[in-house]
Amino acid sequence: MSAKSASKHQTMADKADIHELYEISVQNVESEVQFLQATFKSLIGRTAYLFREDFCGSASASCQWVRQGVNFQAIGVDIDPLVLEWGRVNRISKLDSEDQARVSLIESDVLMAEVPKVDLLAAFNFSFFIFDTRDALRAYFKKAHAALVDDGVFFCDMFGGPEAQEETKETTKHKEYGFSYIWHQAKFHPITNFIRCHIHFHFKDGSKIKKAFTYEWRLWSAPEIKELLLEAGFSKATVYWEGEDEDGEGNGEFMPDEKGEADYAWIAYIVAEK
Repeated sequence: MSAKSASKHQTMADKADIHELYEISVQNVESEVQFLQATFKSLIGRTAYLFREDFCGSASASCQWVRQGVNFQAIGVDIDPLVLEWGRVNRISKLDSEDQARVSLIESDVLMAEVPKVDLLAAFNFSFFIFDTRDALRAYFKKAHAALVDDGVFFCDMFGGPEAQEETKETTKHKEYGFSYIWHQAKFHPITNFIRCHIHFHFKDGSKIKKAFTYEWRLWSAPEIKELLLEAGFSKATVYWEGEDEDGEGNGEFMPDEKGEADYAWIAYIVAEK
């Protein structure tokens, strides 16, 4: 079969880029950066300029950060050289040349990275759940604390609710892109809170990418995270809870909350002030 003929018979899964699919499915860096900057200003009373993105992956948030203007700089840290290279080719290279110069990528374990102190540090997409003991997570939070300037702020996110402890699948259709995103909670151990999750992609032509991404985490609770942040040296740790629209669905607006709601599934931010 010729190369041209083989190309014609490629499925949508064959042609797909899992990093593009991931970002369409789970990221909205425009909203994230708006939330980071607005929350920082409300807490500290000034603008944050130097941003560090831990577990940055493709560094899309870092790229969005520098789009705010010529005074904004971003540092992305990730241990995976392949995804960092993907970010350089597919995200950083698409920025204006001046913006490109203000994004730095560092291939390193986040516990070992040597980076100038920053105004704002974020660890999103539940990435810090990889630390599965109190000592390990506290050690990371201490590193985050040390990585900030005196009035710096650390942001992370988490998920929870009864459905977070189920072995289940949730499908989200992206009709405009011709695929569905499947979040698969494949294994949960209630004694240890170990959770194994997969991301699968199914396409309208019937093709599939199974286990495009796999995560093995500890499902941390909000009080545990808050307590460990304070133990690590932060002066305050606040949960920002998502509001609801008229239909009782999440409206994408997050505000400080001391209690939350007994929802079956939820996502929240934790904001720690140095």
